[in-house]
Amino acid sequence: MGGRRLARAVACAFVAAGLSACVSMAEFRKLEYEVNRMKGGAAGGGSGSRTQLADAMAEVESLREELRALEGRVEVAEHQAAQALEEARAARTGSPVARAPGAGDVPAGGTPGGAPPGEGGEEAFQGSPEEVKAYRDARAAWRVGDLEACIDRFREFLQTYPASDHADDAAYWMADCHYREGDYKAAVLRFADVVQRYPQGDKAADALYRQGEALLRLGPKYGSAATTAFERLIDEYPDSPRVAEARRQLELLGPEEAGTGNEG
Repeated sequence: MGGRRLARAVACAFVAAGLSACVSMAEFRKLEYEVNRMKGGAAGGGSGSRTQLADAMAEVESLREELRALEGRVEVAEHQAAQALEEARAARTGSPVARAPGAGDVPAGGTPGGAPPGEGGEEAFQGSPEEVKAYRDARAAWRVGDLEACIDRFREFLQTYPASDHADDAAYWMADCHYREGDYKAAVLRFADVVQRYPQGDKAADALYRQGEALLRLGPKYGSAATTAFERLIDEYPDSPRVAEARRQLELLGPEEAGTGNEG
């Protein structure tokens, strides 16, 4: 399939997934991976292949912008869904739902605040008022897309409150800010840091998956490293909701890449 046909096919799949509110990033990553492969062959091809590659790359960039906008909305939706599930469980058992500071509040920007998606109400924030404010300020910067402030605030939070119950969350969201900036090498390192420092934290599995995504963004030569990240997620965190998507990523990478990853 030509580059332009591949781009359009994946674009249609991506838009359909977005409209159904069930966004899968794997197909988009595969398209970008294939475009990077085409770059290597375009140097020796004619003008037709270079034009085809340029068209495909333009569509990838357009999809990337849509994806960035969707990712923020998906994170908010995940939090709301997790909170709703927690409230439903509490209603059945008759136990109260613990909320992190700001959960359900709407800050000035109009976006629901609260704990990051994940364990939701089960992770009550027990820090001092100063610690709570520092964390919420950093998350507020993330929500409005102020990536430089997001990175600075989460870095300062980790330096000031290294033993915080939300240190793993802060490290994860700081890595996410690097990813959203397009600094994928920094994102790879920061997501790896989350797994290394907080292997039992509720963000470890997510961090491994996002590390694999960031590696794919760096190009085909990082396919083996991405495979290793996805396989490690499946092996070490078999109960994570990310496992199904990690398997999908391995399928898209294909046996030539999946066979090069580290076992166990």
